[in-house]
Amino acid sequence: MPNKTLDSVAITSLKGVGPSLERKFNQLGIYNLQDLLFHLPFRYEDRTKLSPINSVKLGDRVQINGEIVSNKILFGQRRSLQCMLRDSTGFIYLRFFHFSSAQKNSLTAGKLLSCYGEVRRGRNGFEIYHPEYKEIHSYDTNSLENSLTPIYPTTDGIQQKRLRSFVKQGIEILNRNHKLVEYLPSEILNEYKLCNLKDAIQTLHNPPNCLDLNILNRGLSSFQQRLAFEELLAHRLCIRKFRKAPNQLLAPGVIFEKGLHEDFLDQLPFKLTNGQESALKDILSDLTQTTPMHRLLQGDVGSGKTVVAAIASIQVIGNGYQVALMAPTEILAEQHFNNFKKWCMPLGIRVGWLSGKIKGALRKETLQDLEFGTCQIIIGTHALFQKDVIYNKLGFIIIDEQHRFGVHQRLSLRNKASSSVFQPHQLVMTATPIPRTLAMSVYADLDSTVIKDLPPGRLRVNTAVISNEKRADIVKRIKDACINGRQVYWVCTLIEESEALECEAAEVISLNLANLLPKTRVGLIHGRMRSEDKNNVMTDFKNGDIQLLVATTVIEVGVDVPNASLMIIENAERLGLAQLHQLRGRVGRGNIQSHCILLYQTPLSRDGKLRLGVMRESCDGFYIAEKDLELRGPGQVLGTNQAGLMSFKIADMQRDALLLEDIKNVSESLMLHNKEIVDPLINRWLSNREEYANV
Repeated sequence: MPNKTLDSVAITSLKGVGPSLERKFNQLGIYNLQDLLFHLPFRYEDRTKLSPINSVKLGDRVQINGEIVSNKILFGQRRSLQCMLRDSTGFIYLRFFHFSSAQKNSLTAGKLLSCYGEVRRGRNGFEIYHPEYKEIHSYDTNSLENSLTPIYPTTDGIQQKRLRSFVKQGIEILNRNHKLVEYLPSEILNEYKLCNLKDAIQTLHNPPNCLDLNILNRGLSSFQQRLAFEELLAHRLCIRKFRKAPNQLLAPGVIFEKGLHEDFLDQLPFKLTNGQESALKDILSDLTQTTPMHRLLQGDVGSGKTVVAAIASIQVIGNGYQVALMAPTEILAEQHFNNFKKWCMPLGIRVGWLSGKIKGALRKETLQDLEFGTCQIIIGTHALFQKDVIYNKLGFIIIDEQHRFGVHQRLSLRNKASSSVFQPHQLVMTATPIPRTLAMSVYADLDSTVIKDLPPGRLRVNTAVISNEKRADIVKRIKDACINGRQVYWVCTLIEESEALECEAAEVISLNLANLLPKTRVGLIHGRMRSEDKNNVMTDFKNGDIQLLVATTVIEVGVDVPNASLMIIENAERLGLAQLHQLRGRVGRGNIQSHCILLYQTPLSRDGKLRLGVMRESCDGFYIAEKDLELRGPGQVLGTNQAGLMSFKIADMQRDALLLEDIKNVSESLMLHNKEIVDPLINRWLSNREEYANV
């Protein structure tokens, strides 16, 4: 295969990659060898040093060598394999929740192992869950790595060790006279002191231990900055290319109907806040223009974004156009449907509902009403953009909790109006407060409006920070709350590289709590359940059939359950402020005093103390977001899986802000003098997603 470019070499060319593994790679966005080499580590570990067992501390990630003393299967809430490992200084336990008979039989007494993992507290001492390990033949240091160890984003079925072996194969193929095309002209590389692409890629997959680990993990090495520069440049070129497109469709210009507006407000049992009024003014002004609106509406949990969206919707409908509102889950979509129906039907506006569970005659009738235009507002999930859905005159699209939708999904909905001469206006809403500086960078192509004030009468959620050692007191508090007719969330936030382990941890906790609270109806929800099952559990909780809901962070975006007045967040010190705030927003939705308990493991790190302190002192989502930005940086604030955000493989808009002026200049130069490389550069980083710049 010499002289082939890496993007033309399929991932199946690697030894050991068959159809099953290919599908798993595809889940990671990896289809060819270029994709693989651009699948970069998100952090690095130093496994070049050996730690004596008696020196390890809780929370440390350590490399240890030791002899297996014993192994046994433990039967409790979860079946597990436990091995005792010792060196000359002490002992530690290795615990495996996923193991085979062959693995158990191989981990026999007397064998020497080299292990790496995070130190946790167990019943009988320190433990390491699912360590990476290999058999060694002596206690010397030959088992140690001679370079820093990359940690990659993975999926079930492709563990770190295995992924590293495939990347090693990819590097070997690269070095056998295969091409990784350098698109940036040499004069640009020289002017901006950028290393060449091949060196950057090879170094980041196999960094020598002389590199500063802290610099690498902050993404500030010259090799990471070289790739960040190119990636930001590709995004800039993509947006610029779209903005210059000559065939951009116009949007329907909406004429403001004052009477319709007043009729809507008259029926509301409350007055709009100043923030809602201001946001509505911005949106209605956009709707009167023939340029398609692309506006982000930020508002903390409970700020009243939905009402603002509803008022904008009736103005669009009053001008003869349809509205589509898409939410990420059926139960949240159904909540919107009930609200819109309550507000709009008295005005003679017909509201429809479409989801995966709507079938048969009812679905057929809804689809016909949409096509004929008798359904004026349609609310649903991803069902809104399925092949059989035809809109009569779609003029306005609302995306709720937009970061829960991938770009493909939002684009598919927008394209449903492509048969029209108009392009619909778009309003995207989020309850995740984003600092203004960060929003300006990430949503540079969107106008942004923020609703900062909350409706009057909304009670502040009391927040307490409590050590896990007082777990028994918490259980009693849950019992008292349920006896008094209230409902409770218990959020399991075990942060693991494997979603499976997180879900299993939630299962264990739900069983434990069910045993401790035999008269309490306990439910469980996690990310590996089927959508239908998750919806059923949330419906039961909302209806009061479940008193205590144990959940992973899948409930971060959820429905209103006004009767839920107590939330416990386990391992709260492991989460960022923005996510803690979002989770806490699940309680305090009614008119009763609500409480949030942040359970933490001792000892707390400095940052852990700071984060939990901020949560205890404030309920202001925007203040919390700013603090989160200070403490963790924008990559963590926004999350790595925020599909609705401008998605970056390595660049960080806040960290790399100083590059943006140079990138602007380079993009202008390339558009003038090197047009031939613009599309290939965009395709490398955005996978032919030029049209996504307008989604």
